Amino acid sequence: MVRTSSGQVRGVVDPLTGARTWRGVPFGASTAGPQRFRAPRPAPEWEGVREAVEYAPPAVQTTLSLRETVVGSEDCLTLDVVRPDTDDELPVVVYFHGGTFVTGASHEKVLQGHYLAQSTNVVYVSVNFRLGALGYLDMRSLGDDCVANPALYDQILALRWVHDNIAAFGGNPGAVTLMGESAGGAAVLHLMCAPAARGLFHRAIAQSPPSASVHSRVQAAMWVRKLIDGLSLPRDTTLADLRAVPADDIVRVGRSMMLTGKEVVQFNTAFMPTVDGSSLPRHPIDAFAAGEQASVPLIIGTNSDEASFAKAMYQTTRSRQRAARRALEVFDAENALMVLKAYGYAGGRADFADLIADAVFWAPSVMLATAHRVSAPTWMYRFDYASTAMHLLGLGAMHSADLVAVFGDPYATRVSKLDRFGSREAFEEVSREMQAHWGAFFHTGRPGEKWPEYGFRRDDRPGRATAVFGKGFAVEYDPKAAQRRAWEGFDMRQWGNNRDDLMESLAEFFGFDIPESDDE
Repeated sequence: MVRTSSGQVRGVVDPLTGARTWRGVPFGASTAGPQRFRAPRPAPEWEGVREAVEYAPPAVQTTLSLRETVVGSEDCLTLDVVRPDTDDELPVVVYFHGGTFVTGASHEKVLQGHYLAQSTNVVYVSVNFRLGALGYLDMRSLGDDCVANPALYDQILALRWVHDNIAAFGGNPGAVTLMGESAGGAAVLHLMCAPAARGLFHRAIAQSPPSASVHSRVQAAMWVRKLIDGLSLPRDTTLADLRAVPADDIVRVGRSMMLTGKEVVQFNTAFMPTVDGSSLPRHPIDAFAAGEQASVPLIIGTNSDEASFAKAMYQTTRSRQRAARRALEVFDAENALMVLKAYGYAGGRADFADLIADAVFWAPSVMLATAHRVSAPTWMYRFDYASTAMHLLGLGAMHSADLVAVFGDPYATRVSKLDRFGSREAFEEVSREMQAHWGAFFHTGRPGEKWPEYGFRRDDRPGRATAVFGKGFAVEYDPKAAQRRAWEGFDMRQWGNNRDDLMESLAEFFGFDIPESDDE
């Protein structure tokens, strides 16, 4: 039993893993009704002892199925705490789940953290926060009675809860590591750029983050328009009107926007945080370049086959080349050809998939690592491990494949179940290696000694050391140098720079001029 700032909670020792766990602990009040689109409030106090033995509902979302089943709740600001069954004071890991900013939960099987907490000897905290149109869509084009980034505010509130309460669970509030994968990895970077989160964490790990996935205000306004149209609401819809719409309806329309929007193949998905000048003052690429991010030790990396699914997206060389050119030109038409050339003009299936993966994950991560190494120790990695089954399927080390290795649970995801009949020795080796480095980082702010920093070139050694986790551990220096140089001249900070038609249609829809500047 532990006393928090809102009341007492009673957890349980998990019978399978022997870890202490508290589940569904509230850190914020409900965000439903009048609180929709607003900044979160701390959890209200309760009387007596709250049983924290069951996981709480995640944020409202649709399931990944053909049916548009909606699950979750707007009363979703909860977290789960796991630690070894000891009374030692331990470092803290705060984890933010992925899911393209629209799906996910703190308690997904692979993210429950029992094995990670025990193997690395930490207090592990996994967080739920608002998703989709309720968490990652800037509604300010409809009025000022909202915040641009509800989910980011949720995550900051969770960090404040950890700062105030984690000592009661045996965690050290002065040794907090932020960690996340995919959209959760991006959340780690957003928090590094958020002034309100400064001082609430001390190191960071971003796994496969879509680092440039940030809306401009114009981009967000376009998606608000699509949401209003999808809900069959009039053009003069207000925030009050949207607060009266059932959350399930908003989520279903949001799913449709994600699946049918033509812009998704141009790296412009419906839901992302927005540069608002306050909670997220600048685009992360700009913030890191200016040294305005939190100067904490950082591990950042990607998988070698992040977008292997893209090999099947187009059937001809010409269609792949056309799609790649259009995707790049909507960001930076002048320098698109330079990037295309570095990938053989993206005509082959593998080249096209590599371009997509690098545009979303690798290239912007390299940009941030390059900038951050000036401010604080930085380490970069590539996850190469893939089982025989994944190689035979042509998927390789696809997006999220690293999670089972880091968390030490080989069969925790649907895809990993394909490996049930193969040898586990290679997986166990890469899992031990990654957990050793991650664990060292949690405790000291540095991974193991054989992993060099992502440093600068010197007379006696090359720069940009990148750890490679495959069948064994290796270090490469400046991998894919030609592609890296091509991306350095490409501006990926804002989608739709050359879309005059978009600007005109938005001005007509909303009846006023949408500001071009991100911080207006």
